Amino acid sequence: MAGKSKTYDYIVVGAGSAGCVLAARLTEDRRTRVLLLEAGGAGGAKEIRIPAAFSKLFKTTVDWNYATEPEPHLHNRRLYWPRGKVLGGSSAINAMIYIRGNPADYDYWRELGNAGWGFAEVLPYFKKSENQERGASEYHGVGGPVNVADPRYVNPLTLAFLAAAEEIGIARNPDFNGERQDGVALYQVTQKNGARCSAADGLLQPASERSNLTVVTGAHAARVLLEGKRALGVAFLQDATMEKARADGEVILAGGTVNSPQLLMLSGIGAADELKAAGISTVHDLPGVGKNLQDHPMVSVGYLCTQKISLDGAETLGNFLRWLLWKNGPLASNVAEAGLFLRTRVGLEVPDLQLLFGPAYYRGHGLVRRKEHCFGFGPTLITPESRGTISLRSAEPLDAPAIRANYLSTDADLRTMIAGVRLARRLAHAKAFDQFRGEELHPGAALNSEDELSEFLRDELETLYHPVGTCKMGNDALAVVDAQLRVHGIERLRVVDASIMPRVPAGNTNAPVMMIAEKAAEMIREGA
Repeated sequence: MAGKSKTYDYIVVGAGSAGCVLAARLTEDRRTRVLLLEAGGAGGAKEIRIPAAFSKLFKTTVDWNYATEPEPHLHNRRLYWPRGKVLGGSSAINAMIYIRGNPADYDYWRELGNAGWGFAEVLPYFKKSENQERGASEYHGVGGPVNVADPRYVNPLTLAFLAAAEEIGIARNPDFNGERQDGVALYQVTQKNGARCSAADGLLQPASERSNLTVVTGAHAARVLLEGKRALGVAFLQDATMEKARADGEVILAGGTVNSPQLLMLSGIGAADELKAAGISTVHDLPGVGKNLQDHPMVSVGYLCTQKISLDGAETLGNFLRWLLWKNGPLASNVAEAGLFLRTRVGLEVPDLQLLFGPAYYRGHGLVRRKEHCFGFGPTLITPESRGTISLRSAEPLDAPAIRANYLSTDADLRTMIAGVRLARRLAHAKAFDQFRGEELHPGAALNSEDELSEFLRDELETLYHPVGTCKMGNDALAVVDAQLRVHGIERLRVVDASIMPRVPAGNTNAPVMMIAEKAAEMIREGA
């Protein structure tokens, strides 16, 4: 328990993917005292370990259970945003897909003036974090804390998806994280021996016995303690009591794209007019805090399956015993077993569409169930133009911030998503699916025009859980941190998580977040 006078070298706020990396790496030097604060609990639920059960964690005690404000381009719907509130953060509740994005993503970060963030420079940190079961290579590392494995279970419907993609001219790609990104393949997953390998499993648990690491759960950060424009520590709520901890070195925010900008604003760091409106005195006018929000939107294109082979029948005692004893079978599935990356139009530098496939009914984040067996496609826009914001509702730290994702605010975003729906239908009607394909459930075969598909998207589009960018790295007017991830204008304060990304990578974001934290830990230890 952190007392009011307790002092550390570093205080890390948030024990998600980034926070676990930071805590583990910084305490490798046994002289360095680190306090890791996590608002959630330790995470003992069996569903965390069972890969196929991840959607059962949504809207539970391990989930922040956020929702957006009414989305103006989605018929004013409020979209549910699950975010991990547990040791390991969202790596404890996600679909375990290991994707780095496209090398051009990181070269773009560098081109914006962020020295050291090009792909050739960040690749060593991807490799450092990884234990690639296929072995070491130019693009992969072994011996790292996060286990990356080929799936132990592949559903017959997923094999049909791979065949369907090749049938319509999409080539197999042996490694989405290798020389090229385009193509179709089974996903690799952050699993070890058929069970989830979260950042807490791979990094925090092995480091937890170190005497120089203190982990406090149930600790909701309320504000950064500041003396002028210098961070001194953190005030946090635990058991309805306000506690304080001080840092001789730095305070490092690793709360993620929602919570890190919220904490900065609660501490008086943000756009002065917005802080005043929330009743907060401005310490440092930094207008980019909470701006530049980006996310990958996804929609489910679903079909009935004419054979009883999908994951919809996976929850049996036999399958549970099979997973418990041998860590294989349907419960070892990450549900989104395979996918593809492609460019929906000529002239694009990187793929703009990711399409996931799942041998199950997946609508409403897996919280909506059907009795029938189903399968579905998840076309996802991975190069969105739309930008949103995170802002305060009030000065109360326990009040969730206002999330405005602003999905489909540009015609280009809408067009790419329509192309994704049409691609999903082409795949579903390939010969490979003839023996499995039943009725199209959504959008429904009768909806075909641009206007009809646009309305379907506005009715059904959801998040693919990859929000980034609200404390972006750079040196322009809306930048929040510099290339060393130090907050502009505030001493001894950094942000290390997905919020620092200037632009969302063209792929899943968990692996990039761990890379960012690996690089940040090295910079911090070297005094950069």
